[in-house]
Amino acid sequence: MSGPVTAADVERAVRSALATLRAAEALDWSVTAGSLEWDCWETVEHLADDLFSYAVQLGPANPPLDTHVPFAWSRRRPGGPANAVFADREAGTAGLLHVLDASGALLTAIVRTAPPTVRAHHVFGASDPEGFAAMGVVETLVHTHDVAEGLGLEWTPPADLCDRVLARLFPDAPADTDRWRTLLWATGRSELPGRPRLTTWRWYGTPRVEAR
Repeated sequence: MSGPVTAADVERAVRSALATLRAAEALDWSVTAGSLEWDCWETVEHLADDLFSYAVQLGPANPPLDTHVPFAWSRRRPGGPANAVFADREAGTAGLLHVLDASGALLTAIVRTAPPTVRAHHVFGASDPEGFAAMGVVETLVHTHDVAEGLGLEWTPPADLCDRVLARLFPDAPADTDRWRTLLWATGRSELPGRPRLTTWRWYGTPRVEAR
């Protein structure tokens, strides 16, 4: 069985993503991000917002179990992502990636310090710090994939990261296939041999002990 997903995994995922994306700062980030309806800038803002949102769900002394912490989410355009976190456009893509770095550091710190008994609300089920760490890693890996597709970059994350988050959040995913391709399949972004691309998907954030 795969080991637990940790704060170090969040840190590693975000740093790996940043290393790839920083090489493309001079490109046009207004192009569409892979199969999404958002452009590359919006997708990275959304990713930063995901990491921030997971951190603030876990952060309170008594995290909510039935709703989100009530930050105000808004859209910059119809059809764009609903975020609480936006980057200053005048800071350019370097500034956008600093926002992503900061949000990743926030989730890393919260996961590292939150007691494992903490539970907090998520639409896919109340989860623990490990679950939110795994969610943050999945968001980072697959949205970096989306942006890399849009910008024409190579992006293949570490197989062990993919393996741990598949085991934690996607218990029904096949275990004998390429780990990165399987994570892309599980998140509706790719086919697998004998398995068509998913048109709907979800993960399961319920803590391991409670899921038994």
